[in-house]
Amino acid sequence: AQLCERVRQGLVPQAIEKNDKSPVTIADYGAQAIICKALSAAFPGDPVVGEEDTTDLRQPDAVPVLAAVTEQVQQLVPSATDANILSWIDHGNGSVAPRYWTLDPIDGTKGFLRGDQYAIALALVVDGDIKVGVLGCPFLSFGGETGLLFVAVRGEGATMVPLAGGNPQPLKVTEASDRDHFRVVESVESGHGDLGQQGQVAQAVGITTPSLRMDSQAKYAAVAAGQAALYLRLPSPKTPDYREKIWDHAAGVLVVEEAGGRVTDMHGKPLDFASAARFPNNPGVVASNGSIHDAVLKALAE
Repeated sequence: AQLCERVRQGLVPQAIEKNDKSPVTIADYGAQAIICKALSAAFPGDPVVGEEDTTDLRQPDAVPVLAAVTEQVQQLVPSATDANILSWIDHGNGSVAPRYWTLDPIDGTKGFLRGDQYAIALALVVDGDIKVGVLGCPFLSFGGETGLLFVAVRGEGATMVPLAGGNPQPLKVTEASDRDHFRVVESVESGHGDLGQQGQVAQAVGITTPSLRMDSQAKYAAVAAGQAALYLRLPSPKTPDYREKIWDHAAGVLVVEEAGGRVTDMHGKPLDFASAARFPNNPGVVASNGSIHDAVLKALAE
């Protein structure tokens, strides 16, 4: 989180295009390098399923980008070299296994580039069950604090602590009676879902407050912290067969569940973190405060 904010505040973020045309930044690579370095030291046998790899970073025209990544990482790991960093990033090219970590070093890269919401998202999955979820949200504000860390451990609840330091606060989802926060949180990018259907579902369950729009898994944090009652990410009509990536959801799912909420696909099935890097049979995602979940699923079915 410190590295990402330093890049965001101190540079005009230098984006290069990956093959799928989504922007990736110095901060993406730097965050994955630092986290994978720590994971490989602490849990050398655990694969890491991360978003980034070094294919583009190894191209001749990417030398300035690699130099910038190294410069940023060295502020936290002074001995880091270009070779170290390439190796650490590629440690995140593991596969789904009985026990693995999944990492999105910057979830919401477009939000990051806009100076808006983004998250660093890490989760531990064992036998398909998320055991640990961590969301670093450097630009998210709650209760007068900007820059928050959300941590959930299966069976132990979820907490929020300022990235600048402070006491952890337990997280609890909102009640349906809290009308100010009885609202939907959804993506800024209209292509990330079916906004029309999402609006119809919200109305069907009695949500009339205007939606909260933000990038990244910060949306899960908003539900867990009681700032919204529902997060819908339904398949876009343009790409009905699209399947979500596990690193875009794992950490946020556990944070919501451990705050008392519920997360399923749009048919009420649990999300499958045991099979592949994309959910093979889970269309859409529904994250709620729990009390309205069945009504949301019923509205979707209708």
